[in-house]
Amino acid sequence: MRTLLFWISVTVISARAAGQTTPPAGTPAATRGAKAATKTATTGAATPAATKTAPAAAAAKTAPTAGGATAKPAQAPAKPSPLGARLAQALKALRADPQMTHAIYGFYIKDSATGKAIWDENSQTGLAPASCQKVIVSTASLELLGEDFQYQTRIGYDGSIQNGVLRGNLYIIASGDPSLGSWRYAGSRPEEVMEAIHSILQASGITRIEGNLLLDDHTFPLQPVPRGWVWEDLGNYYGAGAQGLNWHENQYDLDLEPGDRVGDSVRIVAQRPALEGDTLLNELTTGPKGSGDQSNIYWAPLTKLGYVNGSIPADGKNITIAGSIPDPGRLFINALAENLKTWNIALDGSVQNSLDYTRAHRAFPVFATVMGSLPSPSLDSLVYWFLKKSINLYGEALARTLALQKTGTAATDTGVSVIRDFWIKRGVERTAFHIQDGSGLSPQNRVTAFGLVQVLEYARKRPWFRAFYDALPVIDGMTMKSGSIGGARAYAGYVGGKDGRKYTFAFIINNYDGNGTEIQHKMWKILDELK
Repeated sequence: MRTLLFWISVTVISARAAGQTTPPAGTPAATRGAKAATKTATTGAATPAATKTAPAAAAAKTAPTAGGATAKPAQAPAKPSPLGARLAQALKALRADPQMTHAIYGFYIKDSATGKAIWDENSQTGLAPASCQKVIVSTASLELLGEDFQYQTRIGYDGSIQNGVLRGNLYIIASGDPSLGSWRYAGSRPEEVMEAIHSILQASGITRIEGNLLLDDHTFPLQPVPRGWVWEDLGNYYGAGAQGLNWHENQYDLDLEPGDRVGDSVRIVAQRPALEGDTLLNELTTGPKGSGDQSNIYWAPLTKLGYVNGSIPADGKNITIAGSIPDPGRLFINALAENLKTWNIALDGSVQNSLDYTRAHRAFPVFATVMGSLPSPSLDSLVYWFLKKSINLYGEALARTLALQKTGTAATDTGVSVIRDFWIKRGVERTAFHIQDGSGLSPQNRVTAFGLVQVLEYARKRPWFRAFYDALPVIDGMTMKSGSIGGARAYAGYVGGKDGRKYTFAFIINNYDGNGTEIQHKMWKILDELK
């Protein structure tokens, strides 16, 4: 008995040394061998998908297939392709790198024309994808909402208009449009939005409002950020949540002037746009030359007090950092009230939003008549900037919009369920996407490389593919989305090789050590083998 146990132990160890793995469900049939004795997700190199075979002890056996036929014995390993050999060598070097001592990665490559798996290593392991999650959300949005979808911010009133006097309230009815007041689109810039509202009021002949100016921004739930976002992100521009009314992409800029010496205080030169009535405490100091921007803004949504600390370098020049507007709806409605004065439209009442009524435990009034609306750019344009500049706000707005359109409730959790259900119905395994938000900012998100490639391959066959493909950034000569949060780097996209073949791929690394830029370039070096 002891001899038999020893023989089994040797067989398992040999299988590990050979780097044999079990191909995931969905791998092309030609690449499937008998089940390997053990998985080598983190212990050894994966072989190219086309050359995986069963352990020698299992090769001589046959087993019934699902259809009742007898499977042929696994063949001897085929000689790796030149691409497979290059990838094996490059990944061997990556695994030996000190930055990867305690890291894990998932890597999956598919021939886009044949559907053949070219490389498969840990492709079924859920990893934090960072902004590569935007690939999942943008494609589901294009399919479910349509590339021509537009948000509509409506202008309405109750009461009546008589001789230029509105005897009632003027309403702005928000729709969650993430582009309202954005500088990226003609027609959406702050001054253009205000002028469009002015034109609507002029067309209705209003010169005086006897009631209140009311912002109905409860289209989305009051809590603007998803679960799992970390405190140090919320005050910075990339940590802006999606609110009922979003303004200027919920971003403001701080122009900063460093001191002459290390330890000197830093002066805030300007805040654009100014957050009137809010207080930002300045705890910034001057750091050594060449130390870079080490500042961070801490500010909870819908509050009046925040603070900025850390340092900026004593390089003799000003720098600009960006924060998230804590209450964009309030900023917008106050700006509109100031414009009413400029347009010589008198406002007798007060300026209020949905939050004011919530705090007072009062029901928000219901408008009766729509005078006009402000359409957003079409969804394909929004997706362009969502992916090109990786704007987290857009992903959160889209997740909530999908929830609202499909269920009538604009909660992030509901939107995430809509997105997951969409992909499950299209062949993505249920547990491949454990996502918490629409942007990838939450460190709790987990996505598989295999699932990302499934999404990318699905997109290829859809009529909106060109809009999606054009929105992907070109990085290191490859059309791909990048992702980066603490300890995580990811890439997913498409590349054409010198051999004329086209490949779809996803590459995720989690828990690497040290500098993110260094690991990024090491990933590029491996992906360069596909060119």
